[in-house]
Amino acid sequence: MSKPTTHATPAEVTAIDTQARGPLLLLLGSGLVWLVVSGVLALLTSIQLHSPQFLADCPQLTHGRAQALRETAFVYGWLANAGLGLTLWILGRLGGSTLRGLNWVVAGTLFWNTGVALGLVGIAIGDMTSFGLLQMPRYVQPLLVFAYSCIAISGVLAWSGRREGTMYASQWYAVAGLFLFPWLLIAAQAVLLWTPVRGVVQPIAATWYAQGVWSFWLAPLALAVAYYIVPKISGRIIPVYEWASLGFWTLLFIGSWCGGRHLVGGPVPAWIPTMAVVAQSMMLFHYLIIVLNFRAIWGVGGTTAAFIRFGFVAYLIFGIAEFIVSFRGVAAHTHFTLFNAAIEQLGLYGAISMIFFGGIYFAVPRLTGRAWSSASLIGGHRWLVLAGLVISIAALGIAGGTQGEGLLDKNATFADILGRMGTALLINTAAQGVLLAANLLLLVNFLRSACCFTAADSQPAPTLFRPATEEAHAS
Repeated sequence: MSKPTTHATPAEVTAIDTQARGPLLLLLGSGLVWLVVSGVLALLTSIQLHSPQFLADCPQLTHGRAQALRETAFVYGWLANAGLGLTLWILGRLGGSTLRGLNWVVAGTLFWNTGVALGLVGIAIGDMTSFGLLQMPRYVQPLLVFAYSCIAISGVLAWSGRREGTMYASQWYAVAGLFLFPWLLIAAQAVLLWTPVRGVVQPIAATWYAQGVWSFWLAPLALAVAYYIVPKISGRIIPVYEWASLGFWTLLFIGSWCGGRHLVGGPVPAWIPTMAVVAQSMMLFHYLIIVLNFRAIWGVGGTTAAFIRFGFVAYLIFGIAEFIVSFRGVAAHTHFTLFNAAIEQLGLYGAISMIFFGGIYFAVPRLTGRAWSSASLIGGHRWLVLAGLVISIAALGIAGGTQGEGLLDKNATFADILGRMGTALLINTAAQGVLLAANLLLLVNFLRSACCFTAADSQPAPTLFRPATEEAHAS
C-alpha cells in the first residue's frame, strides 16, 4: 500500500528531520520565492513575444535581459535551492545520523541567494555575459562557488559518515550533483570569463557548460529525489535495481557530449554535432533504465506520486525530443526557433521542477511533523501547474514549428511569421499566468505550513532513525 505523502506519522519524523528543520526549510522556502519571481519574469517575456512594444522603453527589462533574468532566477534561484534542500535531507536520512555543519548550510544559503540577487541586478543594468545559463556577471561567480561549497559540506559529511557501507542509487546521484557542479562552474568561469578561450572553442565550451548543468547537476539531483521517494510511496523495491548503476554512469559519461546538437550549422568542426547524435542515441539506454526502474510509480495515488509520475514522463519525452532534434534534417526546421524553448520548458519545468514539487510535498510534513495547512491549496497548485505546463509546452511547440516553416520560406517576412505565431503566443502567455498563480498557491501553503511552529514542534522526535517501515531497502 502507498503511504500518505501530505502528512507524516510520528514514527516518520525523526531527530534527523527536527534537527535540520530550519536550514532545510530556509533552502526550500528560498527556492519557492525565486520560483514566483521567475514566474513573473516568464509572464513578462511571454507578453513581449507577441507585443514587442511592451516595456520597450525600460532598458532593464528589454526582452533579452528579461529572458536572462527569468532563466537565472529559475535555474540558480528555484532549482538550485530546492534541489540542494531535498538532497541534503535525503543524504541525512540515508546516512542514519543527524546532519552536521548546518551553520555552514545557513551561511551558504544566505550567500548563494545574495549572489543570485546581485547577479540579477548585474544582468538588469547590462553587466552580463553572452553565455546561456551563465549570464550573471563574472564578479558574482566566485561567490556562488563559495556559497555552494558551504551548503554541500553538510551533504558530503552525511555521505562520508554514513552508518552503512552500502550506497543507494539516490546517494550516487546526490553526491554526483554536489561534487560535479562546483567543478563545472569553476571550469566554465576559467575558460569563458577569466581567461577566455577564442575562436570556435568558445561556443564549444559554452554548450559544454550548458549541457553539463543538466547532465552533471540538475538531472542527478532530480533522480536522487525520485530514487528515494518512489519506494516509499509505492511500498515496493525498485524493479531491476541492479541496472540502476548503468543508468547512472551513462548519464555522467555520455550526457555531457549531447550539447553539440546546439552547434548544428555553426562554425565548428562537423564531428562535434555528429558526436552529439551518437551521444543522444546512447543516452536512450539511460532512459530505458529509468523506465524499468520507475515503472513502480504507476498506479500509486497521492499528490507526491502525481508530480513525480508527470516528471518521469516529461523526463523521458525530453530525452526522445533531444534525440530527434539532434539530427541535421530536423534541426534545419527547429534551430533558432521557439521549439527549443518548448524542449527547455519540458526538461527544466516538466521534468526537474515537477519531481522537486513531489519531493517538497513529501519532505515538508516530515520536516515539520505536521500536515500541509491546506488540502485545497495543494489541489489548486496541482491542477493549475499541470494544466499551465501542458498548455505552455504545446503552445511553444506549435509556435516553434510555425516559426521554423516561416524562416525557411524566402517570401515570408518577419511580420508575417509573427502574425502566424500570434495565437500560439497569446495562449502561452495565458499559460504562464496560470503557472504563476499555481506557484503562488504553493508558496502561500508552504509559508503557512512551515513557518508557524509551537514549542512542542521544536522538540526532537524520540525515534532517532530507521523504523523498518520508513526506509525501503532499494532507494
